[in-house]
Amino acid sequence: MTTSMPPTRPPAEVHPMQALLEQEGYDMPQRGDIREGTVLSVTPQEVIIDLGAKREGIVPANDLSRLDESTRAEIREGATLPVYILQTSDREGNLIVSISRAIQEKDWLVAQQMMENNEILEAEVSGYNSGGLEVTFGKLRGFVPASHISTLPRGISSEDRKAQLATFLHQKIPLKVIEVDRRRRRLIFSERAAHRRWQREQRRRLLEQLQVGEVRQGVVRSLANFGVFVDLGGVDGLVHISELAWFPINHPSDVVKVGDRINVKVLRVDKQRERIALSLKRVQPDPWSRVEEDYKVGELVEAVVTRVTDFGAFVRLRTGVEGLLHVSEMADIRPDHPQSLVSPGDLLLLRVLRIEPDRRRIGLSLRQVSETEWAEWAASYRARHAQAVAEEEAAEAKGELKAPAEPAPAAAEDETPALEATAAFAAAESDMRAVEVATHSAEPAQGTETRTGPASTPDVAAPERVAQELSQ
Repeated sequence: MTTSMPPTRPPAEVHPMQALLEQEGYDMPQRGDIREGTVLSVTPQEVIIDLGAKREGIVPANDLSRLDESTRAEIREGATLPVYILQTSDREGNLIVSISRAIQEKDWLVAQQMMENNEILEAEVSGYNSGGLEVTFGKLRGFVPASHISTLPRGISSEDRKAQLATFLHQKIPLKVIEVDRRRRRLIFSERAAHRRWQREQRRRLLEQLQVGEVRQGVVRSLANFGVFVDLGGVDGLVHISELAWFPINHPSDVVKVGDRINVKVLRVDKQRERIALSLKRVQPDPWSRVEEDYKVGELVEAVVTRVTDFGAFVRLRTGVEGLLHVSEMADIRPDHPQSLVSPGDLLLLRVLRIEPDRRRIGLSLRQVSETEWAEWAASYRARHAQAVAEEEAAEAKGELKAPAEPAPAAAEDETPALEATAAFAAAESDMRAVEVATHSAEPAQGTETRTGPASTPDVAAPERVAQELSQ
C-alpha cells in the first residue's frame, strides 16, 4: 500500500537584492519598525528617504498631509527623520514609510516610559465632554476621566459637570499616565494621582523649608472642635484652639472661617510624623502686655459676658482681654446664682477695680456703677445704635450696603478693630435682647439704699452674638 504525500509548495522567491543584504548581515526593515533615514528629495507628491544599504523609503502625499506646518518645514534634503515602516514592498517593490506614524509611535514610547517611571507631566486641555477632559500629548490625544479630576465634586448633575469641565479648557494641568494601550490607541491620564504625588512632594519640600519661629501665610481649610487646619501651600498645619486667640473661645468659628487667609507662626515641625503646629495669636500683639496702658483703675468700661460660673461671670473687654465680674460685685445683695443676673452675650457697663498684668487678671464691678452713669451710657448706646441703623438703611436704599463704622473709644493704637465693642454693636442689629438685671425684692434696711444693679434697666441692645463678633 502506497501513501501519497501532499504536494509541497515551492519556496518563495527571494529578491536577489534582499538575499544579498541578508548575506551581508543587513537588518531588513520589518513592518512596525521605526528607523531613521536621510531625506534625498522632496516633492509635493512624495518624499524619498535613504534608509541605508541603498534601500529607499517613500513617504506618500497622504501622510505628508497629516503633518503640521512646523513639522513639514523641517522636511528638507539632508535632514534626518524617523520613519515608521508601513509596507516592506508595495506592488512596485517600493518601501512605504510614514513620518506621522513614526512621530506618534515615539510619543507612545515616551508615554509608556513615563508611566513606568511614575513621572508627572503638564498637558494642555484641548477639549471636554461629559465623561472628562481631552488633552494633547505630543501628536497624540489623551483622556482624563472625570473620576480622576481631584477638584470635580461627585454626585453632581451632567449639566453642572460639563460646566465645571469647561473651566479647564486651554489650561495646563498636572497629569500622571495611568494606561497606555497602543493597539487600542488608548492613552489615559489621571489628574487626581498627579495631585496626590504633587502634594507629597510639596509636603516634603515644605517640611524641609519650614523653620520654627517664622511667619507664613495660609488659608483656613477646615475647622474642628480642637482647632483649625491651615493650608500653607500644599501642606496642612494645625492651629490648636488655645493658639487661636489671647482670650478663651468656645469654638474656632468664633475667630476664623473656612477660606480666610491668615498669617500664622510656626511653633513646631515634626518631619518624621509630618506634623506642623501653628499659632494665630502669636502673630498678634498680646493685649495683656499693655493692659495697664489701655485701662485704669476706677474707669468705666464696656464688656460682654462670655461665661457664667458659680463664683461670677467672665467678660471680654474691647481689646480682647478677659476679666472677672465676681458674684460679690454684681449687686449689693449677693444673688443665689450669677445666672439670675447675667447671661452669656449680655453687654454691661462695669468699673475697673484692679489690674494684675503679671497674673493676667482684671477685677470688675457692676454694683459700683451708679444709676446715673448707667442711664447716660444706655442713652449714648441707643443713640449710637440708632445712627448705625439709619446709616445701614440709607446704604441699602442706595444699593451700597456697607458695614457702618463708628468712632472707637480711646484705646491702644494697635488693637484689632474687630475686637472693638463699638464695631460689633453697629453690626448686631438683629438677634438683640434687653439686658435684664434682676431687681432684688427684699426690703432694704431702713435708712439704707440697697441696689442689685442699675435701678432702671434700660432698653439697651445686648446682642446674643456680640461675644462672637468681639472675638472675630
